[in-house]
Amino acid sequence: MSGGTRLENANPLIFQRSGERLLTATDEDEDLADPIDDREIFDLIRSISDPEHPLSLEELNVVEQMRVNVNDEESTVSVEFTPTIPHCSMATLIGLSIKVKLLRSLPDRFKIDVHITPGTHASEDAVNKQLADKERVAAALENSQLLEVVNQCLSTRTM
Repeated sequence: MSGGTRLENANPLIFQRSGERLLTATDEDEDLADPIDDREIFDLIRSISDPEHPLSLEELNVVEQMRVNVNDEESTVSVEFTPTIPHCSMATLIGLSIKVKLLRSLPDRFKIDVHITPGTHASEDAVNKQLADKERVAAALENSQLLEVVNQCLSTRTM
């Protein structure tokens, strides 16, 4: 966020982070098939930083594990995210950050659908249309300034 810009949601609710996933011996066994599941996808996106606040999307309850659906056999991933306010101007950037994180992290075989939780944003249809359009996503990622902001959201920070 730039210096003199006013925050849209200056005092957001902050939620408790869920615990880290406990790994079992089966999880670490390289000889066993390990299908990608909802929790694995949630773990990839939960620490993405909000573009306006020094908080993660999980801490703002923008992403929740229950809104992640994976079908490993059909190679599909669907993520619903919930902006903190109905007129959030950062919704497209947040969705783009989630999509980019998954595109960079998952095998190419996966079809990734990122969209706003129905009824939670004033412009959800327009935002969802942009996020579903491969050409628009590709064009956005060719914009060096926008890519820099996305990369800042994706950079890891100490939780």
